[in-house]
Amino acid sequence: MVPALVRPAFRRRAPATAQVLADWDAIVGPAVAAVATPRKLFAGTLAIACTGPAALELQHLSAQLIERINTHLGKVTVTRLRFVQDAAPAPPPPPPPRPQAVAEARAAVASLPEGGLRDALEALGRMVLTRGPE
Repeated sequence: MVPALVRPAFRRRAPATAQVLADWDAIVGPAVAAVATPRKLFAGTLAIACTGPAALELQHLSAQLIERINTHLGKVTVTRLRFVQDAAPAPPPPPPPRPQAVAEARAAVASLPEGGLRDALEALGRMVLTRGPE
């Protein structure tokens, strides 16, 4: 079911297009969804925006992607994929620093003199403490 927030925007589009846009991550998986975004479905051709290198890789996966999309829709709606070169999707914004991380970073640089170095080290400490071990 399409969330209530996006339902008005999808009224202008065909139901199949709206379903592909809303469920893209679930249809193609997180790896493909990270590098490609569906743009338009017209006359059986789904336009997908992606970077040049990703387009080459996705072209090799075309048959599998078409099968996944049509299986998700329950009927043969997409017969062809067209890749449109576009900028890579923006990475997600970094998480906001935890209050505890801010306090720890500030305490760690408290003995340093005021200035740019102290500010830079405090910002680095906040980032490292917020992200944690990877």
